[in-house]
Amino acid sequence: MKKTGLLASMLAALAISAAPAAQSQELYWATSGYFGPFNIQGLIPTYPKAKDITIPVSMWILKHPKGIVVFDTGNNAAISDGADNCKKYWAAGSCDFLKPSQKRSDVIDQQLAKLGIKVEDVKVVVSSHSHLDHSGNIALFPKAVHVYQKKELYQGYWPEKFQGRAANGTFVLNDLVAARDYDFYELDGDYDLFGDGKVKILSTPGHTIGHQSMKVTLGSGQVVIMSQDAIWMQENLDGYAAGLNFSIQAYTNSLEKLKRMRDLEGAKLLMAHDKNQFDSQGGNKWQK
Repeated sequence: MKKTGLLASMLAALAISAAPAAQSQELYWATSGYFGPFNIQGLIPTYPKAKDITIPVSMWILKHPKGIVVFDTGNNAAISDGADNCKKYWAAGSCDFLKPSQKRSDVIDQQLAKLGIKVEDVKVVVSSHSHLDHSGNIALFPKAVHVYQKKELYQGYWPEKFQGRAANGTFVLNDLVAARDYDFYELDGDYDLFGDGKVKILSTPGHTIGHQSMKVTLGSGQVVIMSQDAIWMQENLDGYAAGLNFSIQAYTNSLEKLKRMRDLEGAKLLMAHDKNQFDSQGGNKWQK
């Protein structure tokens, strides 16, 4: 009996050591092409001097033991490969200012393919908000559960006047309409996605009325906060507020919330549109 017990223990240890990589939560940081170069003051009017910037359009692919999660799907595939294509789908003004460089190979389905993941294998798509560069390709995932703050869906379909209501403007109506009959899980606040504390959706309104960020704990124990547009870039952390907000008060509160989590929990705070950070802290790589 003792030998049998010892053998069982050894086999159990071997099984643990040989467990598939998906059991150890991993996060991949991708970009849906780049925007720019353009003057930073077009996004952050309070920034004291003009300078040209180029920014990533962050998307995230998460391997969790209970399934694959995509956080934000980037720019719609239709704008790929040139300004002419962009202006057939987005408003010309958006194309002229943002200057998207997205190639078809940058789109989320191709990013997944590079990692050996099929679109139909994605279990959950979480969208931070309904702007054109974050919800552009939700229609590529008909089998996934789509997670939004409920009020963000309302805003995507009918923005406030000051946000612009052009159907191909900042909120591209066709991005949402194409997925209207999909399975949507509509939240009202923070949410523990898999019930294990490892993937938490954080309500961070301000940039839009129902913006949400995400906090994950990787297999290494490292906590990572993906701000998305709650914090665009380092200049926002330096005190220069983003210029495109539903509510500047809510935006400020959400920025402070994420900063406190970073400082008190020792978390890594990764921002949606900061090229210096993308290049230096693991863009186009797995975070482990």
